[in-house]
Amino acid sequence: MDRPAADRFGLIALCTLLLVAVVFGGGGSRFGIANLVVQLTAIAVLAIRSDAGLRFWREAPLSLRGLIVLAMMLPLAQLIPLPSHIWADLPGRDLVARSFDAARTDGWMTWSVNPLRTALAMTALVTPLAVLMAGWTMPRQNLVQIGWVVVATGIVTALMGLVQLNPAGENVALFGARSPGSFLLGTFANRNSTALLLGFCLTLACLLPAPRPHSAVLWMRVAAAALLLVAIVLTKSRTGLALSVIPLGLAALKGWTWLLEDRSERSAGRRAVNPALIALGALGLAGVAVGGLVIAAPDRMNETLERFEAKDDPRRFIWEDVVYAAERYWPVGAGVGNFDEVFQVDESLENLTLRTAGRAHNDYLELAIEAGLPGLTLAALWIALCLGMAWQARRAPMAWTGWAGGAFLLAIALQSITDYPLRNQAILAAAGFALLLLSRSVIDRERRQS
Repeated sequence: MDRPAADRFGLIALCTLLLVAVVFGGGGSRFGIANLVVQLTAIAVLAIRSDAGLRFWREAPLSLRGLIVLAMMLPLAQLIPLPSHIWADLPGRDLVARSFDAARTDGWMTWSVNPLRTALAMTALVTPLAVLMAGWTMPRQNLVQIGWVVVATGIVTALMGLVQLNPAGENVALFGARSPGSFLLGTFANRNSTALLLGFCLTLACLLPAPRPHSAVLWMRVAAAALLLVAIVLTKSRTGLALSVIPLGLAALKGWTWLLEDRSERSAGRRAVNPALIALGALGLAGVAVGGLVIAAPDRMNETLERFEAKDDPRRFIWEDVVYAAERYWPVGAGVGNFDEVFQVDESLENLTLRTAGRAHNDYLELAIEAGLPGLTLAALWIALCLGMAWQARRAPMAWTGWAGGAFLLAIALQSITDYPLRNQAILAAAGFALLLLSRSVIDRERRQS
């Protein structure tokens, strides 16, 4: 197969994986069959793009490869059977040890208190890894094209969500809705995840270079940015609305840098549209769109803003019990994927409701329970790596594209303070693509220098 045909085939394969992830992967752990469809697609793409995967392990930055290995080894280590005199002495294993005594059994046990859930959680890593490895050898132009495909999926998600705002729109919600017609969900079960993906699409719409120059590019960017921003407001996600400042700020920064550059350098090679006008125009029309939303649908806008004043948020009560549970299993953790089971042991009676917490609604606290000190250390290393790559990308040929990926990873890290964005396959796939854009901007810069 010649190189152009191989590139097209790889482009189609990676786009297919991202589309399947957005359609089937937004439901979280409760929808196992849908997640399996995404993971099987990821495995198929890895098999098709095995040559790209091999080059990734040869060419990717050592720090990136090392953290991927550590991320895979942590849940794997929790699945290694240990003799009874070792696992019984681990923090928080007293209840497991007593149940073994009651059953009059004495045998080996894993570090994880529920190895099946840990194994299931480990399989989730195949999706972002497949996206990262499959796209590693793609030409820069192909990555830009895939980015615009992601923007298109965001627009479709927004339009689908607008239909869901009708009280009868529950039939359009792929994973159901607790309050049909109340807020925009798109292809997700969690509105915060919807807003997060739409924010990524907004970033790409503002920062990606156009696939080809055209006089309509400016208005297409502006229209896409306006629609996506309105959709974020209609999700009524507080974190999503707050994090939309990141892409809008980057768009303004891009426009400002272009305005400061020498006109002769900007006009070296005739441009169909001034990128500064694109960025500033997107900001301007986005503001007009939000203003129009305030006038046309003030109730929905007010409901979104009123959520910032909520004083009865149950998450603060959950966090009190989460901290206590984390101390029980510190510093080794109870095992990845085991939060829901172990948390119910330590949930205080005064905080009980008719529904279980399900999640800690703070991924760092949940990670402290499930993986302890090793998990939190790994998370800190990932954040440091992404910040370092974002700094290195500042002089790269595709700096703004890399920063678009870095902005999404930053948004994930910030939203993890009050939610659990990386607990569904769709956001994991998008995170893999964001990491691909950021890491490729760094490696392309190094290749250019050498």
